[in-house]
Amino acid sequence: MKIAYLFPGQGSQFAGMGKELAAEFQVAKAAFEEADEALGFRLSTLCFEGPEEDLKQTENTQPALVATSIAGLRVLRSIGAPEPAFVAGHSLGEYSALVAAGSLDFADALRLVRKRGQYMQAAVPAGVGAMAAILKMPIAALDGVLAEAAQGEVVTAANLNSPDQIVIAGHKAAVDRAMELAKAAGAKRCVPLPVSAPFHCPLMRPAQVMLKADLDETKFSGLSVPLVNNWQARVIQSGEDAREGLFEQVPNPVRWVETVQFLASQGVTHTLEVGAGKVLCGLVKNIDSTIVPLNFGLPGDWVQIEATRTIEGEA
Repeated sequence: MKIAYLFPGQGSQFAGMGKELAAEFQVAKAAFEEADEALGFRLSTLCFEGPEEDLKQTENTQPALVATSIAGLRVLRSIGAPEPAFVAGHSLGEYSALVAAGSLDFADALRLVRKRGQYMQAAVPAGVGAMAAILKMPIAALDGVLAEAAQGEVVTAANLNSPDQIVIAGHKAAVDRAMELAKAAGAKRCVPLPVSAPFHCPLMRPAQVMLKADLDETKFSGLSVPLVNNWQARVIQSGEDAREGLFEQVPNPVRWVETVQFLASQGVTHTLEVGAGKVLCGLVKNIDSTIVPLNFGLPGDWVQIEATRTIEGEA
């Protein structure tokens, strides 16, 4: 059983996340208390109780997801979960992955993603940008669709999530044009996403510039576990590469298909999504059916992990 820990990004959040872990495990409760102290407000209450509208604000969503992931990670370590051979995170999940790999301090990660969310929101005025999921479009058609849709505006691939799902981002009108062209090119569905800003596209460059000073002031150590980064889908193990990756991922696409394919090429047999939801489990299953996707965000999830370990051990 060769396992990689995966950490979710925006879109996985929900009111109530982490609540059961904190109620059952002291290490999880302590993680949320640390988060409250680091940020100076009750992030834990927002995670456990909502309201959803406040939780959806990207400056809140980002630290909330990191806190939930690290609470889950600490529980896993306290109960003897198998150590990962690799770590990776989807978009802001890369911050959680760097905490897991010992490169980034938990409190620093929370403060960074809080600012990251604020900078991203400020980079593009409300209503100017948009994102959409393009489902089951022939990948060969993507470049042509985006080029034709641009018409002097920005529209690019933001998340290369799976062979069946590509998320695009940019100016709203250009994204709307791309959805119509994608349907004509054979896409099964095009779904506008309820997001507050067009992430992972060139419109985020102002946010990237603002984040640089914060990244430069933050300590990044060498990684104890190799991480597959977002913007290159390659393994990194140095603190400088970790800092550069967080800087470069802001306006560039998340190369998730290549990330999972690389993990498979390295003999990874199982992935464990740590934190809120099961979004990454679904993507992994769609990318490589040889990998067994597991998740840990609720106390009862450990039963599934233990059962898998027993079966694998017997095999």
